[in-house]
Amino acid sequence: MDTEGKKKKMPRSGAGWFAYGLRNGIPICLGYFAVSFALGISARNAGMNGVQSFVMSLTMVASAGQFAAINLIAAGAGVFEMITTSVIVNLRYFLMSCSLTQKLDPKSSPLHRFLLAYCMTDEIFGLSVSVDGYLDPRYTYGITAISVSGWCAGTVLGVLMGNILPAWASNALGVAMYGMFLAIIIPPAKKNHFIGGLVAVSMLASWLFSVMPGLKSISSGFRVIILTLVIAGVAAAIRPEEGAEEAAEVAEEKGDVN
Repeated sequence: MDTEGKKKKMPRSGAGWFAYGLRNGIPICLGYFAVSFALGISARNAGMNGVQSFVMSLTMVASAGQFAAINLIAAGAGVFEMITTSVIVNLRYFLMSCSLTQKLDPKSSPLHRFLLAYCMTDEIFGLSVSVDGYLDPRYTYGITAISVSGWCAGTVLGVLMGNILPAWASNALGVAMYGMFLAIIIPPAKKNHFIGGLVAVSMLASWLFSVMPGLKSISSGFRVIILTLVIAGVAAAIRPEEGAEEAAEVAEEKGDVN
């Protein structure tokens, strides 16, 4: 089927984009449920109840940030220490939010740009940024709605069920996240060799940061920010025209985003 045929089948209405996001977010929901179940067990061990863990998952939606916060709660750390650590670990989402707003139609309202900041996780960002041309924010809202539901449900069940599962089973649940993220990045990498090269370079650079003296002491949040700025900046300098051409093509066919 030609490109025009594919474009005609893409949803165009707000409800259509939201439903499309719900469908594409199902694998993320399942992966989040598995990981957050283990998170809920950790929250229970730290003395948190179901309501507290639910509120944390609903407002943070950040696996590394929440695990860090729970460890600090268990250690009896102060509020300032917990807030500072969570902000540092999750700084990469600030960068992702700024990046994703550049995918929006210039006529998009400031409200959409603001709400997208809440939707930022690695997996949701990966799906949203891979949309051809301009991003309809309601697509991201659909992904977020079902993904966060799975994240919160898994956390609460983990708290309620406690330590019923053995440790090896809880740890194994986290593997689903890695498989899910690979499913997000492999398709565009196969279609575009330049993107595939960037993925390989990013993985190699991330590994080097984790083993090289001095660099491995940098927190995971700052590590992602540094690598993203450097690699994305170099990629934009080498191939700046691709994104502009796609956006221009879609702008000719797509109506305004409310």
